Amino acid sequence: MDENKLLPRLSQNLLESLNDEEYYDVTIEVGNDPYVKIFRAHMVILHYRSTYLRRILTTNKKKNDETLVHIKLPNILPEIFQVILRYIYSGKISLDEYDTSDIIKILVAGNELGFQELITYLQSYLIETKTNWMEQNFNLVYQTSFENDSFLELQKFCTDLTSNEPDKIFKSLNFSSIPEKLLITIIQSDNLQMDEVQVWKHMVKWGHAQNPELSSDPTNFSKEDLDTLRNSLQHCIPFIRFYNLSSNEFSDEVLPYKKILPKELYKDLLKYFLSSNDQLTRKSKPRTAAKEIDSEIITIQHAELILKWVNRLEITDEIKHAYKFKLLLRGSRDGFTPKKFHEICDNQSHTITIIKVKDSKEILGGYNPIAWESNEFSEICDEAFSSTKDSFIFSFKDSDDIESYILSRIKFEKYAIYNASGHGPSFGGDLSLIGVFCGCSKGFYEKHIRETAVDNFSVEEYEVFQIIS
Repeated sequence: MDENKLLPRLSQNLLESLNDEEYYDVTIEVGNDPYVKIFRAHMVILHYRSTYLRRILTTNKKKNDETLVHIKLPNILPEIFQVILRYIYSGKISLDEYDTSDIIKILVAGNELGFQELITYLQSYLIETKTNWMEQNFNLVYQTSFENDSFLELQKFCTDLTSNEPDKIFKSLNFSSIPEKLLITIIQSDNLQMDEVQVWKHMVKWGHAQNPELSSDPTNFSKEDLDTLRNSLQHCIPFIRFYNLSSNEFSDEVLPYKKILPKELYKDLLKYFLSSNDQLTRKSKPRTAAKEIDSEIITIQHAELILKWVNRLEITDEIKHAYKFKLLLRGSRDGFTPKKFHEICDNQSHTITIIKVKDSKEILGGYNPIAWESNEFSEICDEAFSSTKDSFIFSFKDSDDIESYILSRIKFEKYAIYNASGHGPSFGGDLSLIGVFCGCSKGFYEKHIRETAVDNFSVEEYEVFQIIS
């Protein structure tokens, strides 16, 4: 016989005793003025459930004149203590009812009151079910976890993320609030999966956040402004791998801030970027990213975002399975002709086409979940189209800004893919490549993916990848 079936009734009775107006012998004042609330409780239950409250009760036992013991807990919010008090009496807590930020507050309050069992449970719950939220709000989790040695599991979570996936911290909502020591740890990491110019830009953004009075345009800096930013970043700058930058990246992103660099470093960098011989022989240690993609157009960050679109995930969701982008075709290597495209890509499914617009940073592309075909048609007709509900097209206005994207999913499934031997990869008529020329319009997909009114343009490079899980 399962004796545990008797526990729910006991738990319910104890919860009901919280509303008792006759037998309580402790009052607990929670919060700070003006947000203060008085709770009634029972000394014997508090004594056995909380080590912290036991110590208080030992020194504040009920006086002989029958005056109630009164406890003050100014560091805990009343709404959080109400959750804790229900846990004290029932031994249960339903976390699905609360926001993750409130669960963090419950964890902190539980630690103050000495509920080690609750601390362990809450840490496991957060790590198992709220990983994405904690990555997005990393600074809050980091600061909370290292304020007390009781949060060892959360500390491990933060340490593992910093060591293995530090780029996620750069993408978190409050990245600019992280402490300098953590920023330096991230910049030093070999596992930082982003281009060096992005590391530099994030560091500068952090420096500006520490000094919000500074202009966003360094050309408007006074001498005092330069000194202020230099002082904020002086311990971080030595860990930037400047020699991994391209000449254009150094010119566009670093030179505007040249006066915050140490003089000897600036002279050395200037000589390096002006000397082709130096650039052939001298490079910083590369960041050994765990994930790579063989592309001349996109980075691993673009690829991961595209994978989320393929799997219909939210941007903050985690990709659960390992995928590989297998390069099938590169225009500059294999040729731009439709014939070469069909020769290589026909009968291949789950492909991503990436197109770089000539003389710009704009990237366009599309996903075809079904196999490409090569059909002979003298004119456009329904038979030339293949149907799928999962194809999409997309664009990045600026290849350096992964957030500058437009995603457009198929609207009229029947016309998702256009298969004709005289065309390269063609997504309906909305994105169609023929040789080194491309057309882009709005017809069968939800949105126009180009902000410019020009529908036809020249292609600098294009690549076709197959997604393999």
